Amino acid sequence: MSKVAVIGAGSWGTALAMTLAHKGHEVYLVVHSQKHLDAMKESGENGRYLPGVKLEPGIHLTMDRGEALESACAVVFAAPAQKFRSAFEQTIPYMDDGIIVVNAAKGIEKGTLLQLHMVAHILRPDFPYVAISGPSHAEEVCRFLPTTVVAASENPEAAEFVQDLFMTDRFRVYTNDDLVGVELGGALKNIIALGAGVSDGIGYGDNAKAALMTRGLTEMIRLGLKMGARQETFAGLTGMGDMIVTCTSMHSRNRRCGILIGQGTEPQKAVEQIGMVVEGITTAEAAAKLARRHHVEMPITQCINACMKGELTPREAVDQLMTRDRKNEMNFR
Repeated sequence: MSKVAVIGAGSWGTALAMTLAHKGHEVYLVVHSQKHLDAMKESGENGRYLPGVKLEPGIHLTMDRGEALESACAVVFAAPAQKFRSAFEQTIPYMDDGIIVVNAAKGIEKGTLLQLHMVAHILRPDFPYVAISGPSHAEEVCRFLPTTVVAASENPEAAEFVQDLFMTDRFRVYTNDDLVGVELGGALKNIIALGAGVSDGIGYGDNAKAALMTRGLTEMIRLGLKMGARQETFAGLTGMGDMIVTCTSMHSRNRRCGILIGQGTEPQKAVEQIGMVVEGITTAEAAAKLARRHHVEMPITQCINACMKGELTPREAVDQLMTRDRKNEMNFR
């Protein structure tokens, strides 16, 4: 068994820490604030993000990155995507040579339009980097319900190390060397989940949502191919799999936010009601810019981004999508 540090005590970071500790690893979960740390220690659970779920005994709670990283074989970053750079920078001084960097965030850095593996490479290209992604709601993972994810890396040994680190009879891990595709799938599906929620909030029914998901997957593939990903990756766990679960479950913050917007709530107020980061909103803006940069047709993404900015109402966006010129379904490029 190994020592593992997890940076970020939100729902996903806590669920991954639970998985590792349940397997017998020594896990140090780094909590951002003293108030949150005290509350978790007192209650024995993460009441803010995963109420009612008792923490595994093998989880050590701390605010001290040095304590968490000392002799750790891997560090798991579970901060929101827009906080990944700062979380990584703050942790670098405590990271030993050869430590495996595991990133569990799903998004695109808004200001630079960089994928998160690119951010890590800029900061410390010598650390092996693995992205963990797939259809994996924290609310189910922390209760050890069957879940399957992908460990993606350009370093096959690092991917297999993370596969072995996490794999249990309830948390199955596959490897994949298409890091660009895996990270894009995990990020872009949040946009489509926002749209699926909007459609549900308006009351458009199953037909509309199925169409949105299917055509949304086509947009993901188009951008992925332009950026160097493989098409088949988007048919896997981190593409279609993650999109299905995020577009259909009430565990999904993006879908819940979209439902509120479809019912007439302003986007910012909808985010406030959700009470947690809604990655799909910032990813929609970044993806819309990437689509223009790479000359990729992504009408659903563009419309969802316009809705989030208040430039279109949800119904106007649907009308715009439904009245586009006729197309061939198989045009992925």
